[in-house]
Amino acid sequence: MKSERFCKLVLCAAAGILCLAFAAQGIAAPKGKVVIFHAGSLSVPFEAMEKAFEAQHPDIDIQREAAGSQKCARKISDLKKPCDIMASADYKVIDKLLTPAYANWNIRFATNQLVLCYTADSRYADRVTAENWYEILQKKDVVWGHSDPNLDPCGYRSLMVLQLAEKYYTTPGLYSAVLANRPEENIRPKSVELVSLLQTGNMDYAWEYRSVAVQHDLQYISLPDEINLGNYRCDDLYAGAVVRVTGKKPGTFMDIKGKSCTYGVTLLKNAPNRHAALAFLAYLLDSEGGLKILEDMGQPPFIPGRVPTAEMMATLPAVLQSKVEIRD
Repeated sequence: MKSERFCKLVLCAAAGILCLAFAAQGIAAPKGKVVIFHAGSLSVPFEAMEKAFEAQHPDIDIQREAAGSQKCARKISDLKKPCDIMASADYKVIDKLLTPAYANWNIRFATNQLVLCYTADSRYADRVTAENWYEILQKKDVVWGHSDPNLDPCGYRSLMVLQLAEKYYTTPGLYSAVLANRPEENIRPKSVELVSLLQTGNMDYAWEYRSVAVQHDLQYISLPDEINLGNYRCDDLYAGAVVRVTGKKPGTFMDIKGKSCTYGVTLLKNAPNRHAALAFLAYLLDSEGGLKILEDMGQPPFIPGRVPTAEMMATLPAVLQSKVEIRD
């Protein structure tokens, strides 16, 4: 109870400091709705952040829309839907689809890795291992799937893992053989949609982020760093995997190279409620706020957040600069 009261006091103090920061700039206390488009894999931690943040700021209403990160970006760039904050499971989606037309900066705030999820009722659940999983996925009676590479980073990352596995296990044809046992209907718009299929027994295996597996109490196979996209020290190796996805405009395509899973967040240039959105971003990037929630839910955060250059740091709002470091 004492620690609970202490945490509440810390959160209240943080909220007070933030309000003073806005007051010092001659800005009224933030209020109103804040619209956030975010990756499906952030749904559980962002729900927890929403509740905690709104308890601190009762005059602010966080309204979240979860989807594949590329779909989120296209809601902004193609559909022109009003949005304050965009949080992507791949920071490169913001770089490629939103900057510089819709956003000026991109803060990397967390990482993740790919795992193969299943349940106790999945076929061959008692036999699947980190050594034979790709053989299990080729069995004709096994139902497995992944998210749409054109809409969700977890989708193209799932394909990258398979490409990297072919090299790592020195098994020519592994990539094609595994995909041959995955019909198109097993591809879903975002990775978290596959969770319910696993839990209801309609799917045996699905590629997810480790954080999603932890948050939903799924069993999972952890893969070597050389193929799980979770270790930035292996980025040169990951770059050997390439997936072609749809581009900024209809009928165009772009190649995405493998890189460690890094999440990015930005404030849109035309954010309808900029001041309240900044208050949420300050909470998200706080080591005792949103970043702690991510850590508690199985997703390693960057403390502090990261931007690649001093030029980008200079474009950040003052209230965020103390929560970010310059690091490539």
